[in-house]
Amino acid sequence: MSTTTSRHGAATQTTPVTASDVGLLPLRVVFGLGLAAHGTQKLFGWFGGGGIAGTGQGFQGMGFSPGAPIAAVAGVVEVAGGLALVAGLLTPLACAGIAATMFGATAAVWAGSGAYFKADGGMEYELLLAAAGLALALTGPGRIALDHGRPWLQDKFRYAAFGLGLALGLLALLVRAV
Repeated sequence: MSTTTSRHGAATQTTPVTASDVGLLPLRVVFGLGLAAHGTQKLFGWFGGGGIAGTGQGFQGMGFSPGAPIAAVAGVVEVAGGLALVAGLLTPLACAGIAATMFGATAAVWAGSGAYFKADGGMEYELLLAAAGLALALTGPGRIALDHGRPWLQDKFRYAAFGLGLALGLLALLVRAV
């Protein structure tokens, strides 16, 4: 532990960066960039994606109606949430949105294939992303993040983000069911 002096002259204790902090950085960056790229497929058709119109048609076929607005929301959540994860900014909120979006994707894949593991369309990948979002909501981004030391990383907010991710995921299931 090291001691630093605040601008008001008071000594404060700082904790050094740990292996967990360093480990969370590549997890956040790779997870966040992957989600952001996936979101740009939905929004702009980049990386071989369908754009809002094509993705909306696909969503419509999976039972999400109206497809285009839902595709736009999913794309925005994936891009904004992914980039927020990369920066480690507003991590609990980003993770709640990501988890909800991925639970919706899990439900759609489950309804289409009925399988957890399946070479041509199991739901394990989407469920893994939802679980990673919920786990990061609880662990936080680590010290190598713009969020470090922010009040919204208190446990009560992290638990709230976890609950919000689950609740929004259930809402995504209801939207699909209607």
